[in-house]
Amino acid sequence: MLIHTPTHSWLKQLCLSYIPGPSTDLADRVATGLMDHFHRNGHIAQEMPSAETNVILTTARLGEPLGWREALMFTARRRYKLKHVPTVFTIVHASPEQFREWMAKTEQVLQGGPETAPEFAGIPETAYRTLYQQGKRGGAIMYLLRVIQIQVKSIRVLLVIGKEDPESAFLFDLVGAHPQIRFEEAGSFYQDIATRIMTAASTKEITKHQTVEPPIKQEEWSSLSTIGEMTRASQELGRRNFFTEMIQVAQLAEIPGFSDAISSQYSEGCFATWNVPLNGLLTTITGSARPVRKENITHEDLAVIVGIKPERDGALIRQVEGHPNQPPSSEAVEMIGMDLHLPRISLPNGIQAPVIRSKLHGHRGVQSFDRRRVEYVSLSDSYLHYPVSCSTDAQYRAVQEAFSSSSALQNPEDPRQIVFTVLPGHGVVIVEKWVEGKGPFQVIWEAMDSRDIEITNEIPQGPFTFQDDGPRGRIAGSA
Repeated sequence: MLIHTPTHSWLKQLCLSYIPGPSTDLADRVATGLMDHFHRNGHIAQEMPSAETNVILTTARLGEPLGWREALMFTARRRYKLKHVPTVFTIVHASPEQFREWMAKTEQVLQGGPETAPEFAGIPETAYRTLYQQGKRGGAIMYLLRVIQIQVKSIRVLLVIGKEDPESAFLFDLVGAHPQIRFEEAGSFYQDIATRIMTAASTKEITKHQTVEPPIKQEEWSSLSTIGEMTRASQELGRRNFFTEMIQVAQLAEIPGFSDAISSQYSEGCFATWNVPLNGLLTTITGSARPVRKENITHEDLAVIVGIKPERDGALIRQVEGHPNQPPSSEAVEMIGMDLHLPRISLPNGIQAPVIRSKLHGHRGVQSFDRRRVEYVSLSDSYLHYPVSCSTDAQYRAVQEAFSSSSALQNPEDPRQIVFTVLPGHGVVIVEKWVEGKGPFQVIWEAMDSRDIEITNEIPQGPFTFQDDGPRGRIAGSA
């Protein structure tokens, strides 16, 4: 019997190709089963990728590292003379015994420390520290998913667990999501995986930012008190270990010319605060532009967002004279788009400003919060069941919709000064209102200290709830 779960209204018909790689019988049967499911549901199955191809399915063998020249994520465009890079999903099979053995090895590495050599083939020494930091943040499964991604040279991996038949599967992505799909029966198993693939392939990035005039004069830029307040917030959040270390791809694998497929690095998290003189958001730049330590930023790590393009595919940004002017965070549109359906308020000096002062996004979860001081707003059900990725139009809509439903934000007189949501498989977005006498983000970090909001490394991978625990909401029911 098929299990009906809320799905997105914007899913597209896909054009898919299955290009087998090194495999096992079970991996090949799962790939074939997926292609059959797509074909029966009206999608187009191709023998070879073409200009219309959205998705390529392929396979790789557990523990057998692929060279980058064999990996379709890096070679499909050239190999099939495409003008685009299709989304590649690599299916890897592990027996239950192999999975338990690999998880046990991972636990041993995490107990040993950042210099401990993992007992997995194809992992360069330069990757040890990054893998350790990822594992300390997300546990053994996070460490393991990064190892498999390095070995098979693919970001999106479907790890199928089973002997003769699948028992379950994990779906991995760049941020570190690892939802587990249980095998109840073939129809619901393939439907769930196919819907997750459709969700990933139906979104588009919204990072085509546009520069608008006039540029900001260097004297005006240097005089902004918000710059110092942002650097202070960076350090305060760093002291509370909110941000994890930036991932540099070159330390994980040597892949020449990989820029078409993946950025050379990405930093985890971003934050922004409203600047009254500029009438815009002062925000951290994207970590894919150059290495950024979000826990210790400088003025060169900041950008200015003043709106959203009419096409909704990027933000409007103002550049600063004599400044590096790197692009803003990949969540730029999401950050400023939150304000569109929320009220503006009058500050004590009479100037109008958005009701949200500061916005914080990180790859962390929330264990509990005080309902008297903090409001939780949920994403709609379809986003809880089928999460979307950062920097996409889908996540922008999901976050905007969630915060638009906030009672504390729609009613500025509501005493709750902090509102948050949690994106399964991804992390938390926390915002604060204007509080007289407090600097940007101060309300948030003080709430962390007082445990009005309790941050955790654990991020739900599917639908979850916050149950009442006295005046507190405590996470429960995470899938």
